[in-house]
Amino acid sequence: MKIKTYAAITFLVLLIASCSVVDSLLTINIATQTSFKIESGFPLNVASEIITPDVTTNSSAIFENNNTKADLVKDVKLKELKLTITDPSNKTFSFLKSIHLYISTDADDEIELAYSDDINSTSNTLNLTCTAQKLDKYIKAPSYKIRAKAVIKETLSQDITVKSDMKFSVTADPF
Repeated sequence: MKIKTYAAITFLVLLIASCSVVDSLLTINIATQTSFKIESGFPLNVASEIITPDVTTNSSAIFENNNTKADLVKDVKLKELKLTITDPSNKTFSFLKSIHLYISTDADDEIELAYSDDINSTSNTLNLTCTAQKLDKYIKAPSYKIRAKAVIKETLSQDITVKSDMKFSVTADPF
């Protein structure tokens, strides 16, 4: 009886481990970026919108380069979203109280992508907290829109250009 129990436990452990290995072999990463400007006339302590240019996904080519197709993609999640101030180069995120980023396409509703509240940063980079939303239909689309909603806590004397680096984890079925 003990041998059957040990064999069953070993089989389950191997099954779980092999599923994780297969998923990691079928997972690719997609990195995209966009920039947006926070203008000097931005209102203080009021959540205001910042629209960014459309982001072209180029996902079909990325899928093809990784030996898969869009219809085999089963799970897309945002792994990392990092904001970096690119202009002026000496500016930090100390002016920012909170920021929320949203993603949408012409065909799909807007959902929250990442956020950061109660910001106390003295750096020119800021890592946002990613939501656990499934992003399959957004990454498969030819392009998507990113909208930011920000609250600033200091008057800005000049425009600030912010680059957004996004890293997506994409898992595809083998067939």
